[in-house]
Amino acid sequence: MSIQRVGIIGGGQLAQMLAQSVKHLGVQCTVLDPNEDCCARSTCEQIVGDYDDVESLKQLANGAEVVTYEFENVSASAAVLEDIVEIHPSTKALAVAQDRHIERQMFCDLGIAIPEYEPVECVQSLEAALESVGIPAILKARRLGYDGKGQVLINDPEHAAAALKTIGDVPAILDQFVAFERELSIVAARDKLGNIVFYPLAENVHRGGILRVSKAPARDVSDALTAQAQGAARKILEEFNYVGVLAVEFFQIGKGDDGHLVANEIAPRVHNTGHWTIEGAQTSQFENHMRAVMGMELGSTEPIGHSAMVNIIGNEPRPGALDAMPEAFVHMYGKAPRAGRKIGHVTLNAPSADELDSLLERFTRVVG
Repeated sequence: MSIQRVGIIGGGQLAQMLAQSVKHLGVQCTVLDPNEDCCARSTCEQIVGDYDDVESLKQLANGAEVVTYEFENVSASAAVLEDIVEIHPSTKALAVAQDRHIERQMFCDLGIAIPEYEPVECVQSLEAALESVGIPAILKARRLGYDGKGQVLINDPEHAAAALKTIGDVPAILDQFVAFERELSIVAARDKLGNIVFYPLAENVHRGGILRVSKAPARDVSDALTAQAQGAARKILEEFNYVGVLAVEFFQIGKGDDGHLVANEIAPRVHNTGHWTIEGAQTSQFENHMRAVMGMELGSTEPIGHSAMVNIIGNEPRPGALDAMPEAFVHMYGKAPRAGRKIGHVTLNAPSADELDSLLERFTRVVG
């Protein structure tokens, strides 16, 4: 059966780009979002309703042949969809990604290396965890953390109570602080037949817990690092009989032949570190996600030259700045400027790594 309409839970910029990616295939999308001015409204039909509103969810399901979502913190109420329509990726994958402790247990069960960590329920268990994991360490809320929210660095055991209060006195995990060389991520897609494709590793730079820049393909990546990243992603995809795009974030420990990866977290959806694929790959992560959930053959993930994705955070560039960079592919999400908010991104693409670096340097000078 040819899919004509896809339902998407969430109407933010990811839903917007998902819908845009399949317009050329003649596929329409409907989003469910409580915000009447959501980003995807310009591209999709919208059902205005809360994510946990059962009637709104049923309306979304009844009007589409398959349902997906743009973020992992989907209410458990979404399970009602499973009796009405196909939903991908599975709600089982959602449940794991929503809880950092369960996510860490999944990594361990699959033999995927992670930093040392301990679960935390109260000040006493945090103090015990600090003795076990050591200082410094990072306290992270088990649920609802993103873009650096819900986590705090602890450098002194005496600050345990204050740290727990900072994240809201909620169940948490304590991660060993990892002295890493860089942050890498892999984006992969799996279709309904179990076929898997991988995009090249991307190197990511965060400040204040927010992704600022991704470069892909990442430089100086050994075959061993690629194999480790792809192996980890494959294990997760197969564990959940996953359909769609998945991202896995890693820390690289050591350099050269001594380099290896430890997993940080997964995202069961299209991901910010894969935005470069819109202009920088034969098939974008967005189109491949939609192809997967619609039961279509996956597209090529081969990169087109070298790419950098720069997030536009907080405020728009000064008027006319981007006009001076015709090489920049600009994606604005239609969001109002706000401190710490991703309101758009820019992709730069060049035939070689050196040319990309020169382009990125000029972009920084022109745009800031």
